Amino acid sequence: MREKRNQKILRMKNRIPDKVLKEIFPKKLSRFQSSDEVYAQLKQMILSGKLNEGQRLRREEFAQIFGVNQTVVARAFFQLKKDGLIIIKLKVGSFVA
Repeated sequence: MREKRNQKILRMKNRIPDKVLKEIFPKKLSRFQSSDEVYAQLKQMILSGKLNEGQRLRREEFAQIFGVNQTVVARAFFQLKKDGLIIIKLKVGSFVA
């Protein structure tokens, strides 16, 4: 019981506040957005401090935010990894470096 409660608290803690997302993305992005555009937006969020160091990044969440599929977000994540802005741990997740 306690473990489920702790997991719920962690999910809530790692969620990006809607206020922050609306500030950066005042309107929905087009569905045909490329991974380069998603990469640029995520890079801006990381460098501006909107995403905190160690914060978990979920492909599903960003795919929904950007209105694209998870493959587009995954490509953007790999580019961010090459730039040293995020860490991708297999079977664990992606985190801001």
